[in-house]
Amino acid sequence: MLIDIIAGARPNFMKIAPIIHAFQARRNEGGELNYRLVHTGQHYDASMSGDFFTQLGIPEPDINLEVGSGSQAEQTAMIMMHYEKLLLDAPSDVCLVVGDVTSTMACAITAQKLCIPVVHVEAGIRSGDWTMPEEINRMVADSITNWFFTTSEVANDNLRGAGVGEDRIFFVGNTMIDTLLSNYNRFQPPAFWEKHGLKTGEYFVVTLHRPANVDAHGDFLRLLTAIGDGVRDLPVVFPVHPRTAKTLQSIATLPGNFLLVDPQPYLEFNYLVKNAKAVITDSGGITEETTVMGVPCLTLRDSTERPETVTIGTNELIGTNPEKLKPALDKLFAGEWKKGAIPEKWDGQTAPRIVAALEHLLGAKVRVTGTNL
Repeated sequence: MLIDIIAGARPNFMKIAPIIHAFQARRNEGGELNYRLVHTGQHYDASMSGDFFTQLGIPEPDINLEVGSGSQAEQTAMIMMHYEKLLLDAPSDVCLVVGDVTSTMACAITAQKLCIPVVHVEAGIRSGDWTMPEEINRMVADSITNWFFTTSEVANDNLRGAGVGEDRIFFVGNTMIDTLLSNYNRFQPPAFWEKHGLKTGEYFVVTLHRPANVDAHGDFLRLLTAIGDGVRDLPVVFPVHPRTAKTLQSIATLPGNFLLVDPQPYLEFNYLVKNAKAVITDSGGITEETTVMGVPCLTLRDSTERPETVTIGTNELIGTNPEKLKPALDKLFAGEWKKGAIPEKWDGQTAPRIVAALEHLLGAKVRVTGTNL
């Protein structure tokens, strides 16, 4: 029984690493499931993917579709064309996709059209914001998924509300947290740590890449200015996403306390997060990591697909209005930020639960057809 594990973009690698390790562990114990790692090439440079393979112990991909850059439509089409050719030449028995990037949606569609069952890890999460490409990706993928592996009861309820039967929903936890916990003691300072005199609890980490925040020059500058003013002269470490870099090129002057750096490898980035006073972000995945590490997180969005990071964890939705930042930062500096807790099953054992469920499902030769959400 051969399972394709699909990875295409930086967030995927943190999610597939523990699944691959769990498959390998079961094979050593006599398990019969095999996997084939398919890298679509959606993120294709070392700063966005290569370092993750090395640091997280992910083997070299069995297949690299080498899709490369392009618009969303171009990438979707290329991924589907290349993955279809692979499946026609060497079919798998199951397609396992993770998260909500373009590769997730494109490979799920391709597999399902060839009657290959689809497993979606991190299924059922919803932001309700259809302007986010990720929301469309996850909705489309879930509409044609056979088995749903979820991170929270909120995701379970979303799927139930869409008519998915209980026998197809598996509440397993969060594989990103498996990766975080297994590497926690390996985090290491980036090369610029000492050069810039960074000290634990005395700097902020910022990550921004959502179109609503970074695409418009004037709005982006106002947001950066509000951050620079609100952090009370503390350094702001800003790993710059390629999308964000394009807008930054048109901004002549940034706040003086900003430190712009390249996208960081996994171990270095999480060292920065772990030791920061707080994180300011528009990412979803980072809010999960800050929740588990107990680091305050300010999310510059009006909605989140990970509400448990707000209701249980250390995250707060601030919105995209720069004027909302100062009151939130004043609360942080006053020592009034919530401590938070860790959501259920975010315990580092998600991947073994996934593999055990797949062994049960595929051992029983279960096939689900005609899914319709």
